[in-house]
Amino acid sequence: MITASMKHALSAAALVAFATPLAQAQTAAPKLPDAVASDPVTLGWMVGSPPPPDKVVRFADGSSYRFPQTRWSFSNFRQLVPTKAVPRGSAPPSVLPRAERDDIDAVTFTPLGASQPMTWAQSLAANYTDGIVVLHKGRIVYERYFGVLKPETPHIAMSVTKSFFGTIAATLIAEGKLDENAKVGQLVPELAATAFGDATVRQLLDMTTGLKYSENYADPNAEIWAHVRAGNVLPRPPGYQGPGTFYEFLQTVQKEGEHGQAFAYKTVNTDALGWVIRRITGKSIGENLAERIWSRIGAEQDAYFTVDTVGNEFAGGGLNAALRDMARIGEMMRNDGRFNGQQIVPKAVVDDIRRGGDKALFAKAGYATLPGWSYRDMWWVSHNEHGAFSARGIHGQLIYVDPKAEMVIARFASHPMAANAALDPTSLPAYHALAKHLLANPR
Repeated sequence: MITASMKHALSAAALVAFATPLAQAQTAAPKLPDAVASDPVTLGWMVGSPPPPDKVVRFADGSSYRFPQTRWSFSNFRQLVPTKAVPRGSAPPSVLPRAERDDIDAVTFTPLGASQPMTWAQSLAANYTDGIVVLHKGRIVYERYFGVLKPETPHIAMSVTKSFFGTIAATLIAEGKLDENAKVGQLVPELAATAFGDATVRQLLDMTTGLKYSENYADPNAEIWAHVRAGNVLPRPPGYQGPGTFYEFLQTVQKEGEHGQAFAYKTVNTDALGWVIRRITGKSIGENLAERIWSRIGAEQDAYFTVDTVGNEFAGGGLNAALRDMARIGEMMRNDGRFNGQQIVPKAVVDDIRRGGDKALFAKAGYATLPGWSYRDMWWVSHNEHGAFSARGIHGQLIYVDPKAEMVIARFASHPMAANAALDPTSLPAYHALAKHLLANPR
């Protein structure tokens, strides 16, 4: 059975990638190749002129969402599906000073539910890490890349994308351009007759909506299948007659339960929020991200979105970006929304995120690896003694901000299991151990 703790980080961007292998794993429990055996360079995916047929990765046959091919495709989505750029602008990249340390790989911690310690270096392999950057006091103290990922290569961010649009919507609220208590159906009349119609913007932001929408990939009738097919995330079967875009799918979502009663992580909330942002600003969500954040942080690389058949960006999980630029976002959030010499996000917005959401509503979801956490403005808030908060995406995508330790971690990964419950035991205690190490051993 798929528990709530397994489902909490699933998003439509790659949920379907592992529908077949994970369903098999529940019955046959096959042994998956480790990080070394699944290395995309070693396996030679898409190498050759042209690559041999057994080394080709395609969207149409679903192989781009099949492990271990995902260890290549997560760093190469623009070769497989339509995309839309998020320009970095014409200004020079902001400087991330380097002060690299040689003592981080040896930091030890005990994984959740385990008795034997693990080192930081061992955790990277255990989590199928593709790349990781650690900032301490704004300086790069650690940076590693694996497989086909390079510093200049965009990687799929999955549901980390959600946190960016939660931040943009919260900024619009702080600017007085959006009312958090407004009903979604008033802002987007096309959604008035759907489950979103009587939900408030705040309920979208904190995912406390009551929607008939399942992300159970083992259920062939789950709404997630219709969602990803509508958004061109999954190849459509012959004769497909369902919704043709993300927005068309949103208009089919019906209500289940009452809004505001419990936290329930469902990707469609972010797609609906993206439509609200688009309607309020008159600009696409990609244009909003470029103008409000990406062009202002001094990004090194353009980012890009996967899009549906009419060019709507996937707000719920379609952003692809370079790792250092993700670290820049984290550093901006650590510094109260200020970065690259300017206030990019209002401090009040960052303060609101750090305070977190309703713990009681969050607890109803029963996430075993996240006791005492909450969700606010599409950020995950730990409420630990360091005040850490994070943007999280399936298969191991992450921005982790530890204000007390003045530490930011940005990670891309291609773990074969989608849900972060598979990675949290060897990730969350590792982050906290590193934070304490940096506090105790300043340089």
